[in-house]
Amino acid sequence: MKCPFCNHEDTKVIDSRSQEENSVIRRRRLCDKCGKRFTTYERIDAIPVTVIKKDSTRELFDKIKLLNGIMKSCYKRPVSVHQMELLVEDIETTLVGSGEREIESQKIGDMVIERLKDLDEVSYVRFASVYRQFTDIDKFREELDKMAKEKSNE
Repeated sequence: MKCPFCNHEDTKVIDSRSQEENSVIRRRRLCDKCGKRFTTYERIDAIPVTVIKKDSTRELFDKIKLLNGIMKSCYKRPVSVHQMELLVEDIETTLVGSGEREIESQKIGDMVIERLKDLDEVSYVRFASVYRQFTDIDKFREELDKMAKEKSNE
């Protein structure tokens, strides 16, 4: 690793730590020549996951796009950005770990709904109303009744 200060080729790793559930390694380095310290981050380069949308078009999985959708559902709710980021990271880890290179958007939506249900019920209903395309109040009421039954069975 080249030193960013003097471009010397030889540097030593003086500390390594895993971050973000072992998907990133933070290394503290020391230049043999100038003695300055700097930090590098190593990230595993995963094979991208392609999302098959409802209209059969394909696009690369975009965790920022997913996070934005979740943020809209959680607007003015007691859900922190950190909790939303963890939810997205969990979904991304599950997708990459599944070994599938293509996944239907519906499966991703189902994963979000399951996790939001445990995190915040109002955010869950908001997401479900858009995701499941409730066309009238009866569909909305059915979803709420289903939630109430599940809650009473717990």
